[in-house]
Amino acid sequence: MKLMIASDIHGSLKYCRELVERYTQEKCDKLILLGDVLYHGPRNDLPEEYNPKGVIALLNGMAQEILCVRGNCEAEVDDMVLDFNVLAEYAFLYHGARMIFLTHGHKFNPQNMPKLKKGDILFNGHTHVSKIEELSDGVIYANPGSVSIPKESTPRGYMIVDDVAITHKTLDGEVIEQKAL
Repeated sequence: MKLMIASDIHGSLKYCRELVERYTQEKCDKLILLGDVLYHGPRNDLPEEYNPKGVIALLNGMAQEILCVRGNCEAEVDDMVLDFNVLAEYAFLYHGARMIFLTHGHKFNPQNMPKLKKGDILFNGHTHVSKIEELSDGVIYANPGSVSIPKESTPRGYMIVDDVAITHKTLDGEVIEQKAL
């Protein structure tokens, strides 16, 4: 299975469109969104081409391919306008013997870890700073950064999880880093 994992679209139709184009080009099986899909939040400036209604239309057209968890900017109204659930605090999948724990990051993160074992993977967004690292307990931590409002000089991007690696890529498809699984 090939998964695309992205976070923090924050209502930018421009960058959501680029993400969906990459999803198609990458031939992924599922698009996983780690929250903050529609609203930019009070701490962020408006992202380029801020258009939540356009993002709704674009993502609703592929709702059967999306798994999403709740970000700190999601509200009940978002769940009413999107054709996929956005209110789950976390989700998990199995990748062989590994558990992949998916969350936004404002509740579960490396400073407040869910119960994971060595080799499991914690994915979260929220910080808008991309990173892949192995933590001291052997858990792999991965953050795809932000699709629309990256911080700390990290690029706009996403991650791909396949049978062999976690790969961080820019929205242009350029490989930034890779962690073998």
